[in-house]
Amino acid sequence: MPAIIGPVQIVNVSGGVVQFGDTVYISPKSASKTNAGSGAFNTGGFIVANSGLNGTNVLDTNVIDQPIAGNN
Repeated sequence: MPAIIGPVQIVNVSGGVVQFGDTVYISPKSASKTNAGSGAFNTGGFIVANSGLNGTNVLDTNVIDQPIAGNN
């Protein structure tokens, strides 16, 4: 079914999907991977993270995690 869309203003997109109207297939156009240790992504006004000795395993045996080459 067609969709009637009025004026749209997108100021900032830092991730996610924007969809207008009917969609059969949505696929990502970018992919990334982040490795971080214990307590790395804590947010707030007062943070105390006591993690002791920390090690982050960054060995990735998968060659391709999210293939995006054919999604153009």
